[in-house]
Amino acid sequence: MSPSPMIDAQHLNKTFRVAKRRAGRLGSLRSVVDPDVRTVPAVADLSLRIVPGEMIGLIGPNGAGKSTTIKMLTGILTPTSGYIRVAGLDPHRQRREMAARIGVVFGQRSQLWWDLPLSDSLRLLRHLYRVPQSRHEANLTRLRAMLDLDEFLDTPVRQLSLGQRMRGDLAAALLHDPELLYLDEPTIGLDVVAKARIRTFLRDINTQQGVTVVLTTHDMDDIEALCRRMVIVDHGRKLYDGEVAAIRERFGGERTIIAELDESEIARLPRDDHGQPLLADLPAGIRQIEAEPPHIALSFTRDSMLAPELVAWLGARHRLRDVTFSEPRIEDVIRRIYEEGLLLHEPAPVS
Repeated sequence: MSPSPMIDAQHLNKTFRVAKRRAGRLGSLRSVVDPDVRTVPAVADLSLRIVPGEMIGLIGPNGAGKSTTIKMLTGILTPTSGYIRVAGLDPHRQRREMAARIGVVFGQRSQLWWDLPLSDSLRLLRHLYRVPQSRHEANLTRLRAMLDLDEFLDTPVRQLSLGQRMRGDLAAALLHDPELLYLDEPTIGLDVVAKARIRTFLRDINTQQGVTVVLTTHDMDDIEALCRRMVIVDHGRKLYDGEVAAIRERFGGERTIIAELDESEIARLPRDDHGQPLLADLPAGIRQIEAEPPHIALSFTRDSMLAPELVAWLGARHRLRDVTFSEPRIEDVIRRIYEEGLLLHEPAPVS
């Protein structure tokens, strides 16, 4: 028997009524007394089912409908039409109960008090969420260790670095033991070390504590590092809902194989106009893209030849010392989907 969904949204639609401005002073007055209103769709017929313990990436370009979707899921906005339940609750009608079950972190906003030390902000949040003292102390002790908060716990929030503030915001969002965590650009502006620390923390709370995580981001490295499942939206519609690995498989384009040849092999190869070694008589669809002896890089597509076949072809003609493969970056795959307008047929969601 499949578990009850943490998020169950069916055929969600959200439209906004926007008044057009009219040119000139008289036009501005008429816009007030007799507005010309148009309806703008933000989310269109979007369905989403997330089971407890999943961590999914919700991605799309600016204006795709991600933020509007999250606001409906958290109860900030009411859908124009459609069905929605989060942790068994109607998010908009049961907002107080909803707040106790979820945590929210927005990368460019903070729920911490700017002029107070971080410790005071976390203490105030205990009262806002009505967390018992013993439970708050146990959770804070655990989060201090996981996020390494002690070095800046008594520092005013306004003096924290971006990475430190983000760790503080994560602690604030999780002090009341939410079942579901929404993250909007949690690593934006962070350096490599800070990003790695945040990703490790998110992976731990998901795998060790079973917290369901919905991550919206433009950083595709976050998606690859954390999420097995990805949902792509554009113009308010869901284009894809499935495994991250599967979308690279379908739309990844060219792959790269780097062959390390024996030095004697390199010496006897023909050379191009720049004196770089060339592999001759390559199969159709295979092209040499770089040579830095003793390494030669070849590009190929899945349509032209399978990787094992290419390795076998190389091994039959050259003395190979090593072979490595490079998959296309998921960021490049997503960019290709948007730029080329590829139509994605939705596969079955990951169970």
